[in-house]
Amino acid sequence: MRENGVSGRPLIGVSTYLESKVSWGVWELPAALLPAGYPRLVRAAGGLTAMLPPDDPSYAAEVVARLDGVVVAGGPDVEPERYGAAREERTGPPARERDAWELALIEAALASGTPLLGICRGMQLMNVALGGTLVQHMEGHVERVGAFGTHAVKPVPGTLYESVVPEASTDVPTYHHQAVDRLGRDLVVSAYAEDGTIEAVELPRPAWALGVQWHPEMGEDTRVMAALVRAAS
Repeated sequence: MRENGVSGRPLIGVSTYLESKVSWGVWELPAALLPAGYPRLVRAAGGLTAMLPPDDPSYAAEVVARLDGVVVAGGPDVEPERYGAAREERTGPPARERDAWELALIEAALASGTPLLGICRGMQLMNVALGGTLVQHMEGHVERVGAFGTHAVKPVPGTLYESVVPEASTDVPTYHHQAVDRLGRDLVVSAYAEDGTIEAVELPRPAWALGVQWHPEMGEDTRVMAALVRAAS
C-alpha cells in the first residue's frame, strides 16, 4: 500500500469503456468512461480509484507497478479471435483496443503479483488470457435488455471466494450472455449458478486473482471488493 501523504488507502486501478461518441452538455465527443458504481464500490470497500482508459499495451506493466490492485471492469464481448473461435451471430461488435489493453493489464498484474479482480467481461478476459475459451451466447442470465437482474450463486468449498462469501447461496446482480467454456490454465472454479454456469474463477494461493461473472458494483454487498482492497493493503 503506497502512502501518498494524504491517505494510506490502497490505489485500485479500474479499466474503462472507450466510446466513439458520448454526449454531455453541448459536447459530443469520444470518451473513456466508467459507470459510477465502480468508484463507489471501491470507496465503500476502503480504496481509492484510478481510471485506466485503453492505452498502448506496452505501458501496462508500468501502470500496474504504480497501483496496489487492478479491477478489469465489465463491458462488451471479448473478440472471439482472441480465443481461436469464429464469430457467432449473437456475439457483439469487437472492442479491440479494450481487449488488447486489458489483456496486457491482466498479464502485468499476474506477473507482478498485484491483486486482480475481474468483473463480468473482466472474468472472461482472465480466462482468455490464461488460454481458456468462452460460450458466445447463452440464455437465462439477462432478464431484459438494459436492466440488471438477480440470481443465486453457490460458492465452491475451500476456495478464496468461499472464504470471502461463505453463505451456501447468495443473490447477485447479473447481466451477461457469455460465460466461461474451457477453463484457462491453472484457474479453478469457485462459484456456480444454479444452472451450472461458472460464476467465479480464481488462481490458487498465494496469488490473489479472482473473477466474478456478476456485477458487484450494482449491489450493496462490498465483500468481494473489500477482499481485493485488503489484499492490496
